[in-house]
Amino acid sequence: MLKHNILQKNYTLNQRYFQLKLPINIDCMIPENDSVRLLSQFVEEMDLEDLYSTYSRVRENQATPRQMLKIVLYSYMNHSYSSRAMETACHRDINFMYLLENSPKPDHSTFARFRSLHFAPCAERILAEMTKFLLNIGEISGDAVFIDGTKIEACANKYTFVWKKAVTKNLEKLLIKLADLVAECEELYGIKLVYQNKVKMKHVKKLRKKLYTLKHKEKIEFVHGCGKRKTSLQRSIEKLEEYLDKLKEYTQKIYICGDRNSYSKTDNDATFMRMKEDAMGNGQLKAGYNVQHGVDSEYIVWLTVGDQPTDTNTIIPFLKSMEAFLTFRYKKVVADAGYESEENYVYLEENGQLAFIKPSNYEISKTRKYKNDISRIENMEYNEAGDYYTCENNKKLTVSKTIKRKSKTGYQSEKTIYICEDCSNCSHKSRCIKGNNCKTPLEERLKNLETSKLFNMLRKKDLERIVSKEGCELRMNRSIQAEGSFGEIKQDMGFRRFLCKGKQNVLSESILLAMAHNINKLHNKIQSNRTGTHLFLLKSTA
Repeated sequence: MLKHNILQKNYTLNQRYFQLKLPINIDCMIPENDSVRLLSQFVEEMDLEDLYSTYSRVRENQATPRQMLKIVLYSYMNHSYSSRAMETACHRDINFMYLLENSPKPDHSTFARFRSLHFAPCAERILAEMTKFLLNIGEISGDAVFIDGTKIEACANKYTFVWKKAVTKNLEKLLIKLADLVAECEELYGIKLVYQNKVKMKHVKKLRKKLYTLKHKEKIEFVHGCGKRKTSLQRSIEKLEEYLDKLKEYTQKIYICGDRNSYSKTDNDATFMRMKEDAMGNGQLKAGYNVQHGVDSEYIVWLTVGDQPTDTNTIIPFLKSMEAFLTFRYKKVVADAGYESEENYVYLEENGQLAFIKPSNYEISKTRKYKNDISRIENMEYNEAGDYYTCENNKKLTVSKTIKRKSKTGYQSEKTIYICEDCSNCSHKSRCIKGNNCKTPLEERLKNLETSKLFNMLRKKDLERIVSKEGCELRMNRSIQAEGSFGEIKQDMGFRRFLCKGKQNVLSESILLAMAHNINKLHNKIQSNRTGTHLFLLKSTA
């Protein structure tokens, strides 16, 4: 026989038969070296005036913005990113109760609103505040920043892609159909609109207006359904309305694409990219964002979120964004071969920063095949006084002309074209002149080279820096620190897909991840007595 009735909604009625054994003070149950204590102290030291300014008023019977930030960060530190998981943890986890400080437990919608409405508008300023604090306590050097990028999948459905090229082709076909329809209506209804055989949008609008006028004048009633016969005027008007709706749809899609080649219907800011997590190895495209990290002393000091699939055009916006929010400027910028371009070299030099960027041909230039390739400009002797190259057959390649090329970003570079004086009866011609698909026979072709003198000069300076002892140490640290930050976030923290939609919300989510990563890194450094260390030392071999 049961002593107590447990089949009742209020489970506390039987609590008087049991003695409460837990300590009343939750603080006693948390270990002294727990990361939650460090998080609480760290956030208390931060200036959160920008976060408080997003609230019209802060009620007394709810968690403060500072407490909300602590809870969200601690949840991210423990690899939990769902707002419902945060709500559950506040009811069950003593560490979350410790951060709440006896305040009422927020629900999941409060956490979701905090991320999107309150934290997102000031996320960059809060990250800058964290970086400033780390600099003040001596945890980051402020001397060299290691930059790298990765692609993370967006919160978008699989089959929601819109390709700009396909939409442009369909738009061209639609415009031809519209022109044919205008000509057909002019012939059917005796309307004269087009002059000099050029159909413009004003002609289409006038045609639409005249067709509806003709409908009201003849009192034609439109019919629909089976067994009803449509008039030619009704068919013309319906076809015209269909074409105009399609025209509006295609124009809107091209406008949303902007400079991109694609976007997702469920997240218009996301671009389809080739992800690294491709098990089939067939170059699968998924909607995603290109996240750029700037790492110093293993801490993520800055980050940006972009829609460019490649890293080349991301470094300048990254540096400009970092300089706009941080109170100091990094003297050395370390990046991998994906960031090399003349535009990036010029920007860094004009900005007074040293580039430690690995040239794109650095690894392949050390191979025997590359060194023995006589067709490459790097393997030809250059005479600076006469401004000409000498090929394998001791023939001169002199300047033919100078052209200017403009990149997608608007940067204009100057290219110099060198052409060989005489390539006839050359025994090295088949090895020197490439391009088997050229229509001109090989016997009639001349060797020509296209190069940028400014780019060659800047690359040479950069190469001298990266092969030095300091450059080797910085390149080694870049591979450990910058790539290691993505490894910890994607593998250790298990973050592979964004939960929010829109570029602003994705940026705030990335900053929350970075801040959680920084607190965890600081905690691990303190516990392992590694505070104040900025670089991993380069091991010298005998």
